[in-house]
Amino acid sequence: MSDTKKPATSAAASYDGFTAEERAAMRDHARELKAAASRKGGKADKAAADAAAVVEKIAGFGDEDRIIAEKLHAAITTEVPELAPKLWYGMPAYARDGRMVCFFQSAAKFRSRYATVGFSDGANLDDGDMWPVYFAVKELTPEVESRILALVKQAAS
Repeated sequence: MSDTKKPATSAAASYDGFTAEERAAMRDHARELKAAASRKGGKADKAAADAAAVVEKIAGFGDEDRIIAEKLHAAITTEVPELAPKLWYGMPAYARDGRMVCFFQSAAKFRSRYATVGFSDGANLDDGDMWPVYFAVKELTPEVESRILALVKQAAS
């Protein structure tokens, strides 16, 4: 009989690091930082380039996510103009004074069953000792759009 034991299999032993989707998001973010650093021109030129990059990203989404993201983008840029569109880890995001406040994550980004609207710690949503900062969005009905816009306005205040 052999005294050699097989190594135990566990989640820790089989963990292989970041998922392919997470690695892709990090690569997206690195490209965004490089692009931002290499842009020439004034603040307005950089803001226009950021906004164009967001529109281009949204155009590349699948139908369901694209429809939601287009409506949200139009509503946020119209109703909360103090937030500037920019890409954040390959996702459309909206920033105040260069700091990300909220973002839209397509369902395909991490192979989720729904798209997500999320808020950063820079969002002014504090409500006691606990409050939600991520919201699943299956469809952007007028009621859902109104609720999201109210949160975005509060977050930007």
